[in-house]
Amino acid sequence: MSSERLDIRTSDDVVRVRQLTRTLALKAGLSLVDQTKVITAASELARNTLDYGGGGFVLAELIEGAGRHGVRLTFEDQGPGIQDVEVAMKDGFTSGKGMGLGLGGARRLSNEFFIHSKPGEGTKVTIARWK
Repeated sequence: MSSERLDIRTSDDVVRVRQLTRTLALKAGLSLVDQTKVITAASELARNTLDYGGGGFVLAELIEGAGRHGVRLTFEDQGPGIQDVEVAMKDGFTSGKGMGLGLGGARRLSNEFFIHSKPGEGTKVTIARWK
């Protein structure tokens, strides 16, 4: 298993997250469709980390288990947190200028999706895409 941590502080870092996700998806042997899904989810979550969390980091991992390979991404920030995660997961919800597809869209694009957020303590979102 290999892993890499990237700070997310600028829009250029969001691009680097996408590039790293693509590299890991290729190494994991994901199909082009699955690569596109995990890269899109990574882009949304990196942008949320920057825009709503005030910046943070992603831990990107090449994973394997039960004879399969995949990519796991954990985004973490120390921002204001999410008041109501259930509401924030609904399509159309936005606390900013976005279209409100970020969290729900990232969940649909992933095989695994976990979120933990506490107001005043930040947010941690982990996704995985398996081959």
